[in-house]
Amino acid sequence: MPEPSRPMVETDRLRLALHESADFGPLAEMWADPAVVRHISGKPATAQESWARLLRYRGLWAVLGFGYWCVRTRDGDRYVGDVGFADFRRDTDPVLGGVPEAGWVLAPWAHGRGYATEALRGALDWLDRMTPHRRAVCLVDPENGPSLRVAEKTGFLPAGPIRVGAEQALLLERRW
Repeated sequence: MPEPSRPMVETDRLRLALHESADFGPLAEMWADPAVVRHISGKPATAQESWARLLRYRGLWAVLGFGYWCVRTRDGDRYVGDVGFADFRRDTDPVLGGVPEAGWVLAPWAHGRGYATEALRGALDWLDRMTPHRRAVCLVDPENGPSLRVAEKTGFLPAGPIRVGAEQALLLERRW
C-alpha cells in the first residue's frame, strides 16, 4: 500500500504530522523517561531504540497505509508526543489479526491537559475517513488509569483480557 502523501491532522490545539529526523531529540527524551514507559515496557529506551522507533513510525505508513504521527501544539509547535495506529504482529492471545492497534504516548509536561484524548480523536477520525477499517483495538495496562480514561472517552469498549508476550493487558475495541 503506498504511503499517503503527507497525512496531516489538525485539531483545535494540535497538529499531527509524519515524524521527521528533527523530532528525534524530543522523542528520545520522552521514551527515556521512566514515568513515560512505566505502563508500556517498564524500561526506558536508549537513543538507538528511539531512533529505530522513529524509523518504524515512518515505515508503517509505507507498508500499511496508516501509522503514527508526531503530535505538536499548533501554537508554538511544541512536541507533545506520538499517536497513531500499527500492526506490530505482536505475540498475543487472542491474536489481533491485522486490526489497526491504536497507541498514544505523551511527554510528561503534556499529561493531564486533554491532549491524548484530542489527538486520538483526530487520529480516529482520520482512520474512519481514510481507510476501509471499521474496527480498531488498543492494549492498556490495567493499572494505567489515565490511558483507560482516554480509551473510554474515544469510544473504546472493554473486549476482555489479552496476553502480550508474558504480560497481561486489557484489550479494548472500537467499531464503527
